[in-house]
Amino acid sequence: MLRINRQTDYAVRVILALAKRGDEARLSTDEIRREMLIPPALMPRIVARLAKSGLLNTFPGREGGLMLPRPSAKITLKDVVEAFEGPILLSQCLEAKGEDDCPFRVNCPVSPKWGRVQVAMLREMEKISFEDLALESLSVPMIMSNLIP
Repeated sequence: MLRINRQTDYAVRVILALAKRGDEARLSTDEIRREMLIPPALMPRIVARLAKSGLLNTFPGREGGLMLPRPSAKITLKDVVEAFEGPILLSQCLEAKGEDDCPFRVNCPVSPKWGRVQVAMLREMEKISFEDLALESLSVPMIMSNLIP
């Protein structure tokens, strides 16, 4: 089964929470964690990986918090997914470098199709900015918001 892992989903939620507040917003990790229903044990790892990937600025201390490093229009779903999942590769054959990697490489009818599907998926993910996601989420009431303690 092809699917993103749970940490990737939570990372998307962290960036979305900030994007919803605007590009200059600074929120505490606890505020984001509660709003986006992220388990406390996972939040530090997610924040660390987002910061290391350049997708999040962290500010320590009492007045600290988290902030987007650039406008949400410049951060895409692909950026976050690749930060957690690594390069997106639908089939191992797309990574093959030469004929030695796959005996069917030269006359394979499947490999080019996988390549087209992968390119289409990556293009779509690149088109989805967090600015768009934030605007969309603000126009749709969050049913889960009633569950926040």
